[in-house]
Amino acid sequence: MSDRAEAAIDRDAPEVSIVIPVYNEERILRGAVLELRERLEDAGFDFEIVLAENGSRDGTAAVAAELALRHPEVRTFSVGAPNYGRALRLGIERARGRFVVCEEVDLCDVDFQRRAVAMLERDEADMVIGSKLVRGAEDERPLGRHAGSLFYNGLLRITLGFRGTDTHGLKAFRREALLPVVRACVVERDVFASELVIRAHRAGLRVAEVPVKLREKRPPSVHLWRRVPNVLRNVARLVWVIRLRRG
Repeated sequence: MSDRAEAAIDRDAPEVSIVIPVYNEERILRGAVLELRERLEDAGFDFEIVLAENGSRDGTAAVAAELALRHPEVRTFSVGAPNYGRALRLGIERARGRFVVCEEVDLCDVDFQRRAVAMLERDEADMVIGSKLVRGAEDERPLGRHAGSLFYNGLLRITLGFRGTDTHGLKAFRREALLPVVRACVVERDVFASELVIRAHRAGLRVAEVPVKLREKRPPSVHLWRRVPNVLRNVARLVWVIRLRRG
């Protein structure tokens, strides 16, 4: 059955699906989701919140299950091992909304969600990126984190011809337009989000960027430098698949 047919059958599907990968977020998850629900009540669209738990070693999965039990607009599922990219991919595939917003539990930027959904509704873009590096953005993270984002973006430009300013963090898109791109992606973990944006550009989709103000609620759940080897391996794989094999 096609995605269009599935959407037609699911008459109770919300307009917007907010997908949030979560890993070891027991401390802030309940408060973040409840605050997000409250702020979305005046957003002007029907929504669901999809919590994509992946390999947490604390009580994150239990908190997510409790939220889903208490609040019908919250759904959750678990991936067996820590894998941000796989959780995000599955969350997008399981989302029911016409529009999908990929969020971070320590951000939950409702202002970005309103702006992005409005742009999608006006047919101004197929995908909207909340960039922390574009002109007008405010990145209040520690200097080392900001520098790491600049380096990573430069690496994507040199190796993969990326034309934008940011691939990680907040993004919103038309689910129907991006599903083929999602299913074409070959890497997981941290680099999946980058591959998704790069392939959207290469597929000729309309990708817009809007500045965001980035203020994290807690330090990263995975230390930056521990992620570097895997990131470099996956970028190298993307270079092979996209630039050399033209995949």
